[in-house]
Amino acid sequence: MAALVLFGGGGDLAMRMLLPSLYFLEHDGLLPDGLKIIGAARSDESRDEYVARVRVAVEGKARADDAWSDAAWIRLDARLDYLPVDATDPASLKPIKDKVGEGGVTSFLAVSPSLYGRIVTALKAAGLAGSSDRVVLEKPVGRDLQSFLQIDDAVGHAFSEDQVFRIDHYLGKETVQNLIALRFGNTIFEPLWNSLSIDHVQITVGETFGVGDRWPYYDEYGALRDMLQNHMLQLLCLVAMEPPTDLDPDSVRNEKVKVIRSLRPITEHEAEHVTVRGQYAAGQTDGVEVESYQAERGQPSDTETFVALRVDIDNWRWAGTPFFLRTGKRLAEKRTEIVIQFKHVPHSIFDHGERGHIAANRLVIELQPEEDIALSVMNKRPGLDQRMRLQPIQMSLSWGQDDKGDKPPRRRIAYERLLLDALAGDSTLFVRRDEAEQAWKWVDEVSDAWRGAAFKPKDYVAGTWGPPEADMLMMRTGREWNMGHE
Repeated sequence: MAALVLFGGGGDLAMRMLLPSLYFLEHDGLLPDGLKIIGAARSDESRDEYVARVRVAVEGKARADDAWSDAAWIRLDARLDYLPVDATDPASLKPIKDKVGEGGVTSFLAVSPSLYGRIVTALKAAGLAGSSDRVVLEKPVGRDLQSFLQIDDAVGHAFSEDQVFRIDHYLGKETVQNLIALRFGNTIFEPLWNSLSIDHVQITVGETFGVGDRWPYYDEYGALRDMLQNHMLQLLCLVAMEPPTDLDPDSVRNEKVKVIRSLRPITEHEAEHVTVRGQYAAGQTDGVEVESYQAERGQPSDTETFVALRVDIDNWRWAGTPFFLRTGKRLAEKRTEIVIQFKHVPHSIFDHGERGHIAANRLVIELQPEEDIALSVMNKRPGLDQRMRLQPIQMSLSWGQDDKGDKPPRRRIAYERLLLDALAGDSTLFVRRDEAEQAWKWVDEVSDAWRGAAFKPKDYVAGTWGPPEADMLMMRTGREWNMGHE
């Protein structure tokens, strides 16, 4: 691959995530030899002005991770260039083609998805969509099935499917990838990974910050389309999918598509019982008074900033095991986790009370704020008591159990893995068209059910875990949300 072109190269995503990721890859000697990195944006600035801004963005993150190296920066600096362009105009893209020549180009579209169709059309006209070129699309693509198909049809006209990399940065997280290793690399888990042993699964993506000045975008998408359609359904697929025949990209993605096709539709009549919509009211976050969503927006709105759902997967592996998903803004904690709740032992040989409560095993896969995998098991309390007393203990399954005091590896930015894979043409951790299409189809059904039932969002106080109805969603089944670090 001759060049990586960052469209929107001066924007927030590029400066906050993409360029620091490229620096760390350079620092570790992982970038391909001869790769050029070209920032492309509308702003009329010189190459030196752009590189100076990149250095500020990169150095701050690198020093925070104790990973700044003058030598690594000099090497990255030598790769960097900048061109002011209108990415929707083929004539404006000609200087990029002139710079890279006949080598392959990976175009990363770090811009609004509404521009994707026009940009890929311009890339094709400018000769930047040849057989050796690739395009990376930041999700979500579209806001419903119809708009997704309109955008992706334009993408498909310019690039073949094996040249398209639809990115979901959650899939670049080390712990998410570790989930595949945990399931399919260990005989102790996979035989238990089904409805016979697992009572239910919880997936939580909680954020403490609000929408703020992003409300024009958020008012169009809401929590359902912004978070659940992509990030949360991707996590659900990795938990629920059947073992692929191998780690070939299509083998993995075939199994994920099967999961989405097996999701039970949520109808208008069921919406009130299996879904919760919420919108944050005024409250406190980290001890600071914060405004309601409607106050930030400046007028009333029916947009949900919180959503919780019970999801059923109608296949042999998961029949009868519910999946509970929740996500929202202005919640009590910044927390992203997957909880695999196993069933209780079929018969306890231990008396209750003084011997201790027998808790069911629970596997917690934490993605944020830290990455960790922990398994809770029952263990005998130390001591010489004649009556055996039990207690739950947490067993960490993450890096560090056998490190012998070595410094733990740096926590990588998720985009590092994904950029490296896109440059190498490995699409395993990217989303295929039919997968995205099925996800939008299912989410549209949820949205239609809300509309048909006139299902309005419930208020919840900022700094809590959402409206009380979210707790009732679990309680009516005799279950409760994982309390995490509360």
